[in-house]
Amino acid sequence: MKLAKIASIVLLSCTFSACSDKVETNNTPQQQLLPKYQDRLDTYKTITLTTDLSHFSKDQKAMLALLIEAAEIMDDLFWKQAFSGDKKQFLSNISDEKARKFAEINYGPWDRMAGDAPFLSYSTIKPIGAEFYPSDMIKEEFEQSEFADKKGLYSLVRRNNEGQLFTIAYSEAYADEINRAAAILEKASKYAQDQEFARYLTMRADALRTDNYQASDFAWMDMKNNPIDIVIGPIETYEDQLYGYRAAFEAYVLVKDLAWSEKLAKYAAYLPELQKELPVGRNFKKEVPGSDADLNAYDVIYYAGHSNSGGKTIAINLPNDEQVQLEKGTRRLQLKNAMRAKFDAIMQPIAETLIVEEQRENVTFTAFFANTMFHEVAHGLGIKNTVNNKGSVRQALKEHASALEEGKADILGLYMVRQLLEKGVITEGKLEDYYTTFLTGIFRSVRFGASSAHGKANMVRFNYFAEQGAFTRNDQGLYRVDIDKMTTAINSLSNLILTLQGNGDYQGVDELVKSSGIIKTDLAQDLAKIEAAKIPVDIVFEQGKKVLGL
Repeated sequence: MKLAKIASIVLLSCTFSACSDKVETNNTPQQQLLPKYQDRLDTYKTITLTTDLSHFSKDQKAMLALLIEAAEIMDDLFWKQAFSGDKKQFLSNISDEKARKFAEINYGPWDRMAGDAPFLSYSTIKPIGAEFYPSDMIKEEFEQSEFADKKGLYSLVRRNNEGQLFTIAYSEAYADEINRAAAILEKASKYAQDQEFARYLTMRADALRTDNYQASDFAWMDMKNNPIDIVIGPIETYEDQLYGYRAAFEAYVLVKDLAWSEKLAKYAAYLPELQKELPVGRNFKKEVPGSDADLNAYDVIYYAGHSNSGGKTIAINLPNDEQVQLEKGTRRLQLKNAMRAKFDAIMQPIAETLIVEEQRENVTFTAFFANTMFHEVAHGLGIKNTVNNKGSVRQALKEHASALEEGKADILGLYMVRQLLEKGVITEGKLEDYYTTFLTGIFRSVRFGASSAHGKANMVRFNYFAEQGAFTRNDQGLYRVDIDKMTTAINSLSNLILTLQGNGDYQGVDELVKSSGIIKTDLAQDLAKIEAAKIPVDIVFEQGKKVLGL
């Protein structure tokens, strides 16, 4: 599918309430790939996901195998949240092997990198509420109804026999899978040499069974020395594009890179100072970020569920719980092996295609790593609760909360890099490296499409930068960064986003996304040029116990 055409469907799904269309998987003919999608099946480059496990003991390797088994259950649960039919029957109805693989990557018949456009016959529009809500429910009905846990992170909205809305907890709706995953985590805890990690695993098992995750989030924050880690459970709310209330299941199994982690440790201490210096009024930076946060680098050895759907995450900033963030901060996990794979396969070829020759040397892995890392750090800056009693920013901004938060993290991450370079804390590279790499990163991320919170954020930022003259585009379609104007644009956009968040200004964010969250003509041409150069959109993995020799 040509990216110029993709532009025409950007944000289309966001204009609908929950869609009643379903993908028919029972008693249907073989699913066929739509002709215009024939060239889209190679948009992902396959990477073998592995790391050196030779220094781990027999018990540690046994624990890793169990953690991957628990993660596989999260994968099955996310299929149920994302797709209405039977997974096995759906996949078996796809005759073309490459199309079947594409469906596995996207967890259904919708291209997550192209605004969730259907790519198979007998497929219709993806419900923007996924499978969290009844297929026939409209927004007005939801908003006018009163029932328990209406905005809950860990429950499904369903209808009773009288047609009224109610919720059912994940632990009840998915009881079989939840109990199996919890039992596996408890078994894995017995192999853990680090007692804090063992404690976290047992608490996370309890959280899965009770839908109460805060205690295990606090326990996760207290871990400092564990060489193995797992992020597991219902975490991010991006899949719920109807309201952004409900969390989707996912998992990452991780191995710590001790050498790189030691290099990163110093940066978290600067959060309170940088919060005070934010280019916004005092009222919008009055919260004090937790000082117990940490930065670490990991090799990721298994992705599952939401984290494995479509574009792959290369850094993590968790927990999302606002109380935990305010009291403890967050942990920022940089997924170094996945990040390196994306830089080599995607970032460098994009720079060769779209950046003026004299600035291509400024696109570096050091800058890419730092920009990605400080994106995650920047989630801890700004404001979590509105200044005008509208509740948390997440609840006030509803389905736009995730996109604006990602936009905030991107722009404040770049602001932090600049400040730390000026303070002499960052000693590698120069400002032009970070700015040019950042612009190249926008071209990479904007290809994720409108259905991605990151994609929306990138489109808004790209158009804002263009209006402010932060970069220029010559007659050959090559871009040059203007350092001074980029700095000015970063400050003004930071102010705008933090103000919208602090005021809980849903209408203002809605207008911003509709006016600026679009792919305009020049950018569509540039994206078509990237596609013509056959640069991958993202990466996909060969992963699992066999790959790792477990």
